[in-house]
Amino acid sequence: MKTVTIEYFAVLRECAGQHQECLSTSALTAGELFKELEKRYGFPELNSIKVAINDEFSTLNTPLTEGDIIVFIPPVAGG
Repeated sequence: MKTVTIEYFAVLRECAGQHQECLSTSALTAGELFKELEKRYGFPELNSIKVAINDEFSTLNTPLTEGDIIVFIPPVAGG
């Protein structure tokens, strides 16, 4: 288990009901963590999701380490 900080934006923030949280997880990658959070908060099905770890864009296959700050960025529509 490792403790990470997650920041939420847009629809993900609405579903989670918060903009940030610290949690303990056994997820090995950012993608596994996102799946865990999808189940917890009922995130809508998204065509794509971007992730940044410790202020650097990463992939969902990036391994997580203790103390990481993860930001999941959903697609944004507007105009």
